[in-house]
Amino acid sequence: MENILVCDDDREIVEAIEIYLEQEGFVVYKAYDGKEGLSILRRNKIQLAIIDIMMPELDGIHLVKELRTFSTIPVIFLSAKSEDSDKILGLNIGADDYVTKPFNPLELVARVKSNVRRYTTLGQAVDRENVYTSGGLVIDDNSKEVTVYGEEIRLTPIEYKILAFLARNKGKVYSIEQIYENIWGDVSGRVDNTIAVHIRHIREKIEVDPREPKFLKVVWGVGYKIEEDVR
Repeated sequence: MENILVCDDDREIVEAIEIYLEQEGFVVYKAYDGKEGLSILRRNKIQLAIIDIMMPELDGIHLVKELRTFSTIPVIFLSAKSEDSDKILGLNIGADDYVTKPFNPLELVARVKSNVRRYTTLGQAVDRENVYTSGGLVIDDNSKEVTVYGEEIRLTPIEYKILAFLARNKGKVYSIEQIYENIWGDVSGRVDNTIAVHIRHIREKIEVDPREPKFLKVVWGVGYKIEEDVR
């Protein structure tokens, strides 16, 4: 039984969508502004979000931008606007589908089912096994891509291996020797500044302020780690 968030400042629309979704066996979470919707998304296991673009407190565009820093669930945008530029903007910032008001509720339900089915059978499994996140940092080990708040970051092969290794074990501190062993396979008595140099280069690429890193932290005298939870 999947949980669906419906976030729209028009209460009549929310109530109508709730009726149709509950008839199909979905559990519906309701929000009437962007901040309330974001709070629900952070606190609950939601499988899909239906989000209006124009809302008070936090609009749908900024809500989805924030959502994409910690979740890959499908998003269907609702909007009274029908211009192609709005659709393109919504899709570019992370939405999966777009429905223009007024809409046929049965069509919306069909799109919900399609997106949930695709996510639960493909996307969720891939996300759990091969995509590693820490706040806005996302390492996709399937495509070997790294993004920070949606922006692709280019790393060298060694930089990627170090980052991916730490991300797969986020929250755990690894010494220079342990990183050597896991990346090169053998320490061979080497203790030099190679790892520190690579770490510095990685930070310069993924951190907003490398001098105050949020993602890739040093534990002085012990080693390095990827932070478990970045806000």
